[in-house]
Amino acid sequence: MCSHGHSHNCASEHIPEGSGDDVHRYDMVSYIDLDKVTTLNESIDGAGKKVFKVMENRDDRTEFVESDCDHELLFNIPFTGHVRITGLSIIGDEDGSHPAKIRLFKDRDAMAFDDCSIEADQEIDLKQDPRGLVDYPLKASKFGNIHHLSILVSANFGEDETKVYYIGLRGEFQHEFRQRVAIATYESRAQLKDHKNEIPDSVTRSLF
Repeated sequence: MCSHGHSHNCASEHIPEGSGDDVHRYDMVSYIDLDKVTTLNESIDGAGKKVFKVMENRDDRTEFVESDCDHELLFNIPFTGHVRITGLSIIGDEDGSHPAKIRLFKDRDAMAFDDCSIEADQEIDLKQDPRGLVDYPLKASKFGNIHHLSILVSANFGEDETKVYYIGLRGEFQHEFRQRVAIATYESRAQLKDHKNEIPDSVTRSLF
């Protein structure tokens, strides 16, 4: 068993079981920058990002991530803009490899295990949930406007390794990154200036 060189702290909260299929829609996968998702301690490189599936494929058991040398997994999840995350769902097996506790951190890009000794923005005790029927609400005050989410699986139900088939996030897109908007604005102004000879001076002065 390997050591990541960090300690565990803080009490976690217990979340009640959800009420059934499709009560919540976990559609935020379309706003995850999947190419930039990283998973630390995954046994196969690139496997971690594959658990962020569309909700209709959450029962697919052909793609999953398994931890390598101990039970911990650390998902770094960048979004394509600012988002509000209101809840999540996690699917594992009906055995000791199912995640038992997660710690969530907002807006800390490229976290490593050593970084996880800080206080988490939220900690959640999980149920064994092989069908994804349990919804775990997130704190609105913490996750109302974020651009990055890190999920640390800090414990499972007793196995040496952890296995995850699906992580679903629910919420809504807030807005694009400001720098992207600024670049688009700059480019549009540059295009106008390229054609300034075609625009009357009075209009040019009003635009710029």
